[in-house]
Order: sequence, then structure tokens, then C-alpha cells
Amino acid sequence: MKMKRFGTIVTALLVLVALSQCKKEQQPTPANGSEAVTITLDLKSNGGTRVDVNTTTGEVTYQNGDVIYVASGGHYIGTLTYNGTNFTGGITDPIVGEPLHFYFLGNVTPAETLAAGTTTTCSVVISDQTEHLPVIEYAPSNENYTAGATTFTAHLLNKCALVKFNVTTASEAATCITGMKNKVTVDFAENTLTHSQEGNGIITLPAGSGEKWAILLPQEAVEAGEDGTAYSEDGAFTGTRGAVPAITENGYQTAGIEVSVTTEGGTPGGYPEGAINGLFTINAEGDQIYFSQGNLQYQASTSTWRFAGNQWDHVGAANSNISSEYDGWIDLFGWGTSGYHNVYDNFNVNYQPYSTSSAVVHTECNYYGYGPSTNMYDPNLTGMSAEYDWGVHNAISNGGNQAGLWRTMTSNEWEYVFFFRSASTVGNTSNARFAKATVNGVSGVILFPDVFSVPIYLPTPLQINNQDASFSVNSYSGEGWTALENLGCVFLPAAGGRSGTSISNAGSYGNYWSSSYESYVSARYMYFHSFQYSSPRMGTNSYARYIGYSVRLVRNAE
Repeated sequence: MKMKRFGTIVTALLVLVALSQCKKEQQPTPANGSEAVTITLDLKSNGGTRVDVNTTTGEVTYQNGDVIYVASGGHYIGTLTYNGTNFTGGITDPIVGEPLHFYFLGNVTPAETLAAGTTTTCSVVISDQTEHLPVIEYAPSNENYTAGATTFTAHLLNKCALVKFNVTTASEAATCITGMKNKVTVDFAENTLTHSQEGNGIITLPAGSGEKWAILLPQEAVEAGEDGTAYSEDGAFTGTRGAVPAITENGYQTAGIEVSVTTEGGTPGGYPEGAINGLFTINAEGDQIYFSQGNLQYQASTSTWRFAGNQWDHVGAANSNISSEYDGWIDLFGWGTSGYHNVYDNFNVNYQPYSTSSAVVHTECNYYGYGPSTNMYDPNLTGMSAEYDWGVHNAISNGGNQAGLWRTMTSNEWEYVFFFRSASTVGNTSNARFAKATVNGVSGVILFPDVFSVPIYLPTPLQINNQDASFSVNSYSGEGWTALENLGCVFLPAAGGRSGTSISNAGSYGNYWSSSYESYVSARYMYFHSFQYSSPRMGTNSYARYIGYSVRLVRNAE
């Protein structure tokens, strides 16, 4: 059986690599006339069927679809894929007289799009260890490449360690620990692996109490952490991580490190109730926020506020049921209609979330604007006028159920999230911020968190940061969207708008209020759409306060 052993004595695993004889006419046709060679990496697997770590022996087996990345001459040149018996694949232009270099990157898709003969570096983040342990291995071939060669051997060396944690938790969600090096950067030119910490250095262990094994990258010893260095993935519980000894390559740490996640309430290392677990930078100073789990909704008959159960949920045509007694839910609101009424402002007349108008008429609406008026202490939904903000004034039933926890982003913050923040590289796009998509059949926009890596089993999103793309360019449902959401992705559905009781553009236009004032009759909002002959198709603008638009609240990161 092909195995990779973690051991304090055994430092390498001998792997037999055999190149199959290929006839010229059977070779794949290379791009741009480059040489392509098909090789077979024979691992003598003896029927191993899945990637798994035997925590008694530290041995690891492969599963169908596992990928080894091959480099030569300072560049990535192709991949080999396991088919249950051996690894096969195409490599392009290997350099004669130099060894081939083999990398196994733990079944994690590199953040970068790799181009054979061009790519010199790539990186993977091994944070998510809930389903499998992402073993990292590397070895050069013992023999230099020569045209027509039939056999190569290599000693694949573990570049990580297997470490046991003893987890005590009151949560049914996965357990996260912080402060670990969790990113591997491969330099194909130097044939080196560099280990670093991405974000807070999160490693996510499987759910439940008991022994949990994890892959850790080489790093110095880490002291026992304070509250928040361990937490449940759903943010409901927080706790501490014990001290982690120095981690060396090919280590096998069997003395369990204590992790306790039992305290309700404060979530310095987790994320708030009702939030999506992804951080988004909102300004040049580096302040970050969490997005709520869905668009804001209101039930007039019970005066109840909640976040939509799913990110793609939007009410649609039922928003026409505008009434103080309506027992359904609405989610398109006039600007500043939090329900707060300033009794000292005679022009604060249409402040209820179900208030509506189709025109600015003094007797029907507020001549000085809808909801708040120019008599506000602050013209924006901030400062002394913050009560007009839906999230400040109201308790959100599934968002902590306490007033003052949430807020509406400013127009500048919306723009920064979409167009200016630094974020992860996805595919061949650096600072990947957004992508148009359909989720569960609903059109909208996906926002990628500051730290993000595409799960290995999902295709890389297309046309990232392209406001002119169609909503259909990316499509997710079921397991695919769940994986993205668990990694912190936000989805904003194109829920349209409301004028009076008339609903329009649902499915083609997304409009989200900001807290920013524009004039006595208008306010700023973020929009995106798919209309071919209208440009730009994304950005901020201003419009009448009485129009009903979507509200997506955020919460400041502690």
C-alpha cells in the first residue's frame, strides 16, 4: 500500500514512481507546439480507496481523484491524477538533464490558476480539516529527466505533522482554533515550500468532543491562548486553546493538546449570531465587518424583525401587502423606516417599515424626505440620528435579539467592499471581491471574504470582479453553495424594488440602501443589474427615499 508516514524516527516514505512507455502518436497534442509527455506514477497502492490518516501509525492512503503537481525547470508543468491504481497525467516540456519535482498539496485547490510552463508559484490554505486531513508532501525524482526514460524513483517527504487535540465543547458545530500557520506557498523555481499564517491562523476541526487529529505546518511553539483562541464554527461558544509545542516536518504528536469550547456569549474568536463567518474590510484603515445571514425582513402584525433564513431568500411580489396588520413578511423598505419616531420632528411622518408612497407629495409623504427629515441632528443614519437605522433601533430575533448590535453600511463602505479592498487571489484574479451568480436559482452577486480559497471539489468561479458579466456565468446550489457560505461568502439577491405597492425588476436588479444621505428627498444605495444597454452595471447612486429597497445589515468585527 502506498503510504505517507508521520513518525519521530521515520523521516521519509519510499515511493516507487514508474514512467509508462508512450508511443509518439498516443501523446496529447500540446498547446502552442510545446512538447507534451504522458507519464504514469505507479504507487503500488494495494487497493487503498480514500485519503485517510491512520492515527495509530500515522499512515495515509490516497483516493481516486487525488492530484500531484509536477514541476520542472522552475515552472509548473502538469498534474498527475490518481485512478485507484496509479497516478497519470500530462506534463509539458520537462527539462532534459534535470529532475522532476512532485508536490502533493493535501487535496486543496491552489488559490492561483496554474498554467503549464508559466506558473512559478502557487499557494494553498489548509484551514478546513472537517472532512479530511490535508497532508503536504514533496520530493524530487532521484533521476534526471531524459527523453524516452521509463522509470523514476522518488522519496516523498512529509512537510507537515500529525497532531492530536483533546476537544471539550458544548457545541454541535465544528471547533476552530487560531494562531496556527495554515498556508503553504510553493516556489516552483526554487522548489521550496514556505509556511505562513493566513488571517487569524484558523484550523477547523471536526464537530463534537473527544480526540481530534489535525495537520499542522512547521512553526515555533505557541503559548496557551486567551479566550477566543478556540470557538465553535457557528459562533455560539468560545473557549481556549492549549499550548502547542514546536512543530517539525514529519512530526507525530500523540500527547493531546487541550481545547475547551464551552462558554456561551462573547465571541472574540468566533462570529456573531446571525452573521456569515467571513470578514470584509470596509475602509483604508482596515476596519472589518460581518454580513448578516440574509436580507432584513419585517412582520407588521407582530412588529418582529429577522434575517432571512437563506442568503438567496427574498419576498418578491408579497411586498405589495403593505399594512400594519399584515401577518406575512416584507423586505423592501423606504430609507430610514426603522420604526423610530422623533416626536420633536413634525416632518418625521412616514417612519414605519410598511409605510409606502409612489410620489413625493407633501400630504402623503414627507416633503423633506421619506422617514427622517432635514430636521435630523445628523443627515445620515449615524451619530445622533442612528435610531433611524434598522439595525440600531431594532432587536433582530435571529441576530442576537438585542437592539444596537447591527447597522447599515455607508455608501463609501459599500464601494470599498466591492471595488477597493485587498482580498484573496481566486483563479487568475488577484483581490477577488465579487462575482455575479445564481444561487439556488436566484440571481445576484457573491462577495468573497478577505480570506478565501475555493474548495477542491468546486470549479473556480468565473469572471470575477466583472460587473458586466451575466448572472448565469456562475451557478451554485446544494453542497456547492453550502461550501462557499461556510467559507464566508456572502450572496446578495437581486430582489428588485418597490414603488408604492408595485414591485419591479426582481431577478434582474439588486438595490441595497446605505446609511448615507444625498439630499432632503434622496439617499445613497448600492446597485447591480444585468441590463445589456445600461452601464455601469454596478456601483452606488442616489434615489428617492420613499422607494422600497433591500437592507443587508452588518456588524462591526471586535
